[in-house]
Amino acid sequence: QVQLVESGGHLVQPGGSLRLSCAACRSIFSFEIMAWHRQAPGKERELVARILKTGSTEYADPVKGRFTISRDSAKNTVYLQMNSLKPEDTAVYYCNAYSNWKNFWGQGTQVTVSS
Repeated sequence: QVQLVESGGHLVQPGGSLRLSCAACRSIFSFEIMAWHRQAPGKERELVARILKTGSTEYADPVKGRFTISRDSAKNTVYLQMNSLKPEDTAVYYCNAYSNWKNFWGQGTQVTVSS
């Protein structure tokens, strides 16, 4: 069983910043892909950003230039730095890890962008 624990979600004003963390129970290099997804009320879950085992990163268009995904292998942790936050970024953010045809999910952390 793989455990992913997210943290860092909070209420923040528009234009503000947050950093989300996802701590894995084993080496993050054991996963082919690690990613952040989000789900807003009444909407489907969507990919926000992902980082491949090679270190390559990909971003959804709405967050390009504002969000950065990174990792710290010593801490088995993946981060999502979110800058210039907008109200439409409000959602539950989920950490996801993919390995050997299996997807693993964290419990989610709430991000609310509001004045």
